[in-house]
Amino acid sequence: MHAVRFFNIGNADSCLITLENGRRALFDFADMRSANDTSDKRCDLEKELRACLGEDEEIDVVAFTHLDTDHCHRAKEVFHLEHAAKYQGGNRIRIKTMWVPATAILETGVTGQARTLRTEARHRFIEGKGIRVFSRPDALDQFLKDNNIDPAKRRNLITDAGTLCPEFNLAADGVEFFPHSPFAEHTDNGVIVRNASALFMQATFQVQGRATKLILSADVDYQTIDDIVRVTRYYKNDYRLEWDINNVPHHSSYTSLAAEKGAEETVPSKRLQWLYETAGRRGGLLVSTSDPIPSEDTTQPPHRQAANYYKRVARDLGGQFLVTMEHPSKAAPKPLVIEIGSAGAKVRKTAGGTAAVIGAAAPRAGSR
Repeated sequence: MHAVRFFNIGNADSCLITLENGRRALFDFADMRSANDTSDKRCDLEKELRACLGEDEEIDVVAFTHLDTDHCHRAKEVFHLEHAAKYQGGNRIRIKTMWVPATAILETGVTGQARTLRTEARHRFIEGKGIRVFSRPDALDQFLKDNNIDPAKRRNLITDAGTLCPEFNLAADGVEFFPHSPFAEHTDNGVIVRNASALFMQATFQVQGRATKLILSADVDYQTIDDIVRVTRYYKNDYRLEWDINNVPHHSSYTSLAAEKGAEETVPSKRLQWLYETAGRRGGLLVSTSDPIPSEDTTQPPHRQAANYYKRVARDLGGQFLVTMEHPSKAAPKPLVIEIGSAGAKVRKTAGGTAAVIGAAAPRAGSR
């Protein structure tokens, strides 16, 4: 059985995928809890992650979908980084392969965690090992040439949208990762917008011939998602956007659904409506990695109008809308663990919490 674990860290992202064969992929790491505030209900992410790893101090893949603080906070304190001795030693967690969008290498003027992770990504890319870069803008080739490296010698470390990631495969691992974004043009115009150029992926798990599909959306905006749907459907790859679990983007921000928030419910574009209402499979689980959904209008996400749309989609699919800081309760949130087996996806019961939520069985591999 595979497991997908969403950590309760407020308006931030960290998702650990543990495969049946023991391999792991971590998407983002943002340890946001205030150590001096006993009322802070966000989990101690480092502690939770180490508990999951046990005695193992290496993760097969750590993906930083983009370098905003709510996706990488405290990473340089926790992980072993190859580029400098001060980030090594002790019991730091090693990253076998680092996944980053091209923008994580090309950004300029960054500071703090983002600067450290950019330096690590650049170091690994120049050394030619331990990294996978997503999208191949012209600026990435120029970066290599500026470092006296023939771009052809790093092609094996670059994965374009629409091609499978080689670190995992269905035969050996029971999972494959299909990146939809970023596109090369997200960087080629010389202007870097982190959210638009973040990683957006579909993971397909297979257990005893049954496929279960997960969408990981990071903080991608609605225009980018609209483009993803347009391009995917143009090439008749609709199945690459099907989902049983959908980590909805940007902490239930309306800006990942439409230009307008709406009065009571955000109305998405036609293509996004297709993504959620048609590509979503029976019993689908929508996960908002966010603070509790407010009852009033707010400037910052989560926005109640976007959440109302996701709730309606969940009801129509016979599934559920889940919020990380509300699971199993607002008073005592804990990591949300979704188990994936031969019967599809189900939410693991939390001790002292609510009963398990069972997603409808996913179709057999090769079927809708």
